Amino acid sequence: MSKTVSSFELTLNSRPQHQTLTTWLYGELRLAILVGRLGPGTRLPASRDFASQYGLSRGTVVSVLERLQAEGYVSSRVGLGTWVNHIAAPPPTQRMTSTPPAYIRRVISAYVQPKPFVDLAFPEGVRPFRIGNPATNEFPSEIWGRIAANRARNFRSWLKTEADRRGYRPLRDAIAEYLRTSRGVRCSSEQIMIVSGIQQALDLLARFLLKPRDPIWMEDPGYFGASIAFGNVGARIIGVPVDEEGLSVSAGMKICPRAKGVYLTPAHQFPLGVTMSLERRMAVLSWASRSGAFVIEDDYDSEYRFEGQPVPALQSLDNHSNVIFIGSFSKTLFPSLRLGYVVLPPSLADYFLAFRYQTDFRNSTFDQAVLCDFIVDGHLARHLRRMRNLYAGRLAALIEGSKQHLSGLLELSEVRAGLYTIGFLKNGMTSRQAEKLAAAQGIEVLALDRFTLRRPDPKGLLLGFAGYDKPAIWEGLIRLAKALS
Repeated sequence: MSKTVSSFELTLNSRPQHQTLTTWLYGELRLAILVGRLGPGTRLPASRDFASQYGLSRGTVVSVLERLQAEGYVSSRVGLGTWVNHIAAPPPTQRMTSTPPAYIRRVISAYVQPKPFVDLAFPEGVRPFRIGNPATNEFPSEIWGRIAANRARNFRSWLKTEADRRGYRPLRDAIAEYLRTSRGVRCSSEQIMIVSGIQQALDLLARFLLKPRDPIWMEDPGYFGASIAFGNVGARIIGVPVDEEGLSVSAGMKICPRAKGVYLTPAHQFPLGVTMSLERRMAVLSWASRSGAFVIEDDYDSEYRFEGQPVPALQSLDNHSNVIFIGSFSKTLFPSLRLGYVVLPPSLADYFLAFRYQTDFRNSTFDQAVLCDFIVDGHLARHLRRMRNLYAGRLAALIEGSKQHLSGLLELSEVRAGLYTIGFLKNGMTSRQAEKLAAAQGIEVLALDRFTLRRPDPKGLLLGFAGYDKPAIWEGLIRLAKALS
């Protein structure tokens, strides 16, 4: 085989400062082969000559050539030297072609841009009254850091423990005990699956329980994340009206009596904030039992109730294995802690586990171990008690300030729970008009009609208060009043 001698030139001063000489030389030669500057059959100089020509050490050159040979880019034989192989794969180009491959064109042609939930451009930073923001600056980060450091120091002692696909067993034990004592949930740790949060739980359950065109009841207005999950599997979402007692079961039975299931937030309905009455709870359980339907109970922020005792979970009343209970720690602790749980009926747990295993083997065991210690050592209970007092004070400041600044413009709900409250407009504006005008004043409120399915605009705004102290709340109310006037 005829081989031409390489006339390939290297520019040593083009090497980035952070890159080793060996890595740089390997990359330059590999790229030259792939783009054809060193074509098939081109002979490279002997290692000694190569090193002398470019002022490199012979060891560096030998190391690079051996790596290129091991990866199939070049061949070498005593007496014949080293030459470039023919590379069968299509070579990449240094410049992207203007026409993307067929599969990309196919995806793009069928792609439907998701509609943004909030289509207002807010400046960077957090400002009143964004919902879903707990008071992260009040979180006991030093305690969390000490627990994490201790787990890291003793990493090897528990790393050898066989991974449990349901989640870290001690954490599931701790969650089961916590749910039994705080929410009345009847479960064992074997029924609990650890997930990355409410949205993953909803996504998995939607794909596990529903087929395309299956009807499912949803509260109207209701949580947009659930609508996304059920819509992604092609389910037929049936909006069922919510009143002061929660979802109207009688209305649901008139609209679609044979729904496959229902999604509920009974402890603190999202977004209206009402608590589902006992009569409605028994009605939905009776309907589910008769029709063989499932009930997904989302317990997203039930820990924060500022008047009276927390209402036990709907699951605590279920005697026929219809209720699937979900929750997370992102609002009770901090949003970036992506850990949640699904509590399944005993007979369904293994099937859900096998289904989940097709897409997600397990979550981070380290985070689970840290959270487990935080719960078991009593820090979660103490943190929740302190935050209830803090949030109750901030809600009181919001209510007091609204009477002074928003009288005749916005009337706040009587519900005393959660991390947000709802205000009903009294100035004739629509929800979207008020949201837009508030945004122009740098205030982040959400229009209530963003959460509706069939019902008309309730003309209200959602205001988060948990993440803001009294001065920030009052300043926000002054600006909101200016927007709504």
